[in-house]
Amino acid sequence: MPNKTSGKVWTIIGLLIFVAVFYFLSKEENLITNILKDSGPWAPVVAIILYPLLALSPITTDPITVVVGVAYGPLIGTLIAWVGNVLAMLLEYYFGVRLSKTINFEKEKDKMPFGLAKLPVNSVAFLILGRAIPGYGSKIISILAAAYKVPIKRYLWTSMLTSLLGSILLSYGGFGIIRAIR
Repeated sequence: MPNKTSGKVWTIIGLLIFVAVFYFLSKEENLITNILKDSGPWAPVVAIILYPLLALSPITTDPITVVVGVAYGPLIGTLIAWVGNVLAMLLEYYFGVRLSKTINFEKEKDKMPFGLAKLPVNSVAFLILGRAIPGYGSKIISILAAAYKVPIKRYLWTSMLTSLLGSILLSYGGFGIIRAIR
């Protein structure tokens, strides 16, 4: 198979897997919490693995961060969440690169409405503030950064910074709320 065809086939396979995982997870609301509970001493490792597994789904990993913050304390919870989020953001960026190649984003970008082709995706402010949007901001920014060919070094440091800040806020916040309730 030629390289272009092979890339398209793998992108389509990836999208089909994404749809299947999304459908399955939407039917199993408590699956993630139950997985962590059933993992025993391996729960931190399982939590780190869950972040990239959910990276390409519309399911936010914020609740996992709160759970690990409560379960392991804010410092260890922050570390678990940060490592998991870094792995997830690398996978999202890779997916964005593959997707932009498959749809030939460079040629199609100028056809986007409302001047979206001129988004300042390469700017540090856009990368940091966009990823700070709770829930899906980081997923969207990761894919946009790849499609707009943001240099990987800029993408990495801005993403790692915002991921660390988000991990701290959610881990310490969850721990603090549970501590206040008790």
